[in-house]
Parts: sequence; C-alpha cells; structure tokens
Amino acid sequence: MSKRWFRLDTAGLIFPAVAHSDWANVFRFSATLKEPVDPKILQQAADDLRSRFPSFYVRLKRGLFWYTLQEVRKSPQIREDYAYPLTFMGRRERQTCCLRILYYRNRIAVECFHSLSDGRGGSVYLLSLTARYLERKYGLSVPAGPLVLKAGDPPSPEETEDSFLKNAAPAAASRGEPRAYRLHGHREIRGFRHLTTGILPTDELLSLAHRYQVSVTCFLAGLMARCIMDMQDQEAPRKHQRPVRITLPVDLRRLYGSRTLRNFSLVLNLGVDPRFGDYSLQELCTVISHQLAAENTPQHMAGIIASNVQPQQILALRLAPVGIKNAVMRLVYRRAGECGGCINLSNLGLVRLPAEMAERVELLEFIIGPQLSYPNNCSVVSYGGKTVISMIRNIRESELERRFFSALVARGVPVAIESN
Repeated sequence: MSKRWFRLDTAGLIFPAVAHSDWANVFRFSATLKEPVDPKILQQAADDLRSRFPSFYVRLKRGLFWYTLQEVRKSPQIREDYAYPLTFMGRRERQTCCLRILYYRNRIAVECFHSLSDGRGGSVYLLSLTARYLERKYGLSVPAGPLVLKAGDPPSPEETEDSFLKNAAPAAASRGEPRAYRLHGHREIRGFRHLTTGILPTDELLSLAHRYQVSVTCFLAGLMARCIMDMQDQEAPRKHQRPVRITLPVDLRRLYGSRTLRNFSLVLNLGVDPRFGDYSLQELCTVISHQLAAENTPQHMAGIIASNVQPQQILALRLAPVGIKNAVMRLVYRRAGECGGCINLSNLGLVRLPAEMAERVELLEFIIGPQLSYPNNCSVVSYGGKTVISMIRNIRESELERRFFSALVARGVPVAIESN
C-alpha cells in the first residue's frame, strides 16, 4: 500500500526554507495531570490516534519542486522530556517524523514542526492524545468535542485541507509596513532558550482587562507595548525611535468556518509610533483593540491570504527547483517577514475540557519559540481558573520579563513565577 502524502499548506511552506539552529520552528502544547504518566499507556494512546490524525504522523520529504509531508508507518517513539523546551528539530529528525511526544513525571507534551499545524491544531492533537491516554488508563469514556477528537472516528477531509487556498480574495492586500523596534541582547550559545512562566488567576486578569474595557489579549498586548516603549526610551530619544507593534496571531477558523487541523492563522502587527507622542496604558489598549477590530474581518484577512497564496501561482516559481524556491523565500522573509513587529504574543484563549478530563488535568501550557529576528516571544493559555503566560528568549537579558510580570503585580494581579 502506498503511503499517503500532503502538500505543505500555504503557511507551512516557509518553515523548511528558513529553518536553522537559531530558529527551531517548533511549538509545544502540554498537559500536566494529577498523577504520574505511564509511558507504556501513552505510547498505546499515540498508536491509537495515528489513523485519526493522518496529517500529524508524517515526515518532511524534499522533492525536486516542492516539499511534501509523507505518512509514516509507525507512531513516533514516546520519549522522556529532555534538555530544554523546543530544542531544534534538525533535518534528520524531520525526515523521520515532524512530531515529538514527550512525558516527564505528571506532564504529557507534544512538540510540532510548524509545517504540520498551528497552535490551535496542535492543541486539538494534544488534548485528544490526553483524552485517549486517560481512557486507556482509567477506563473513562471522554466525549468528543471541538478540542477532543475520538480515536475510532474517521478523519474528515476538511481537517486536512489547505484553508488558505479556499478563502483567498481575488486581489492581494499590501503587506508593506515600516520596520519596527527590535529587542536585542547577548545571544545564548548553542541555541539555549530561557523560559519564564507566570501563572496567575484568570478571573483577576479578566477583571483587570475589563477595567481597561478591552479583551485579555488586547490588554496583554497593550501592557507588552508599554514595557517595550519604556525600554526603547532608555536607548534613544523619541524622534529617533521606531514603531512599537505587537504581533498577534489570529485563528481564522471561526472567521471562515474552517475545520482544518493544519495551519490556518495569520498575524497582525498592532501598535503605535512613539515619535508621535507618549501613550498611556489605557490609550495603548484602546488603540490595539480598535486596530484588531478593524483588521480582523473576513474581507481584510482574505486580502492578506491572497498576498501569501498568489506567489505560489507564478509559473516561473512553480517550475523552479526547490533549492531556488528556498533561496527566494529566505530572502523575502529576511527582508519583510518579521519587519513589522517587536514580539509575538499568541493567546490560545480559554480552554474548556469535558468533565471526565478536567478532574484529572491540573494545568495546560502553550510555548512558542523565538522567531528568526525576535529574540523574545510570549504565549498564553487559560484553563481551570489559571492563565499561564510563557515568555521565552534566546538572549541572556531578562529585562522584558521583569518589566512585564512586575507591571501585572503592580496592578494587583498575583503572579507565581517558574523558570528553567
């Protein structure tokens, strides 16, 4: 029987082209249980899901003209968590399987090469794996839902579609943006990453965001922008400063009614230009909230989708060998791919689990790695009354984390800090 294969989706095309040891292109989603993990049962659960998630159990194969994701015959081997989160997934590992399944004490973690999926798709896989593990270990029956898919059900064709191609507008929106301020510092050697995690009560964070009359995402983005503006103030006078914009990934599934488990998100760079004057935290939150509402519409996003889809349709590029495609994508990405933002702030929002799972799952965590030119990144997920904010960096300086979490505490939100 021939192995099933998938073309990389529109967002996934860039990651093999630009991957190197300084940019892992891997994200992690994990669940901490109330009892230690049994690795043998976890392996069985992973085996059970192979036919349910065909686009996850794949390896990256380089062809003459395009990369493809090719089905693997066996599930990845469960491993005990090692080193630090998001270690580089090298070419040899990607050619074996683009998915890692890890455990450590009470924690189950999944790390995905970004060509497979985005944070939402990865969370569905991890939660479905956790549900299957709990069913095998405790004899539970966890009902299916938006975030939990059952092992015995057949996959829907919609789950493996490239929703970008389906929803692109006829005309492309311009992606030209002025270059934003860059966080900087002394790079760590050998790709080491510092992870600082803040755990805070969700209700108190939500109450604080409501005081500023914005969502949690817009409040956190406004607070992050305020901290970065203060840092830039120490480096240059206002007239010589660059824009401060927070990169917010937007899940497009709700906007277009998509059920895909592959990549289907875009980023918006939202913020202000400090050269025009100072901004209070309230003003920053309001500006970012209004910008998000104005840009996160089906029509505007369809134009941005088209700007990513249309280059794939250029005949000369389609006929070019994959090595030339990689060189072109690397050049374009280095010049324009991340120029418009300072830091990525990815919020998966509030996760609600079936009661059968919730009584055995203590904590959820979501971690994205630093970008190619962003030394710092931030990811957020809320579950069970706790919001977990994971701030990662590949530089030694911890100034941004100190300012950000201190600002939350100063506004009355208690934060428990953990670090690697």
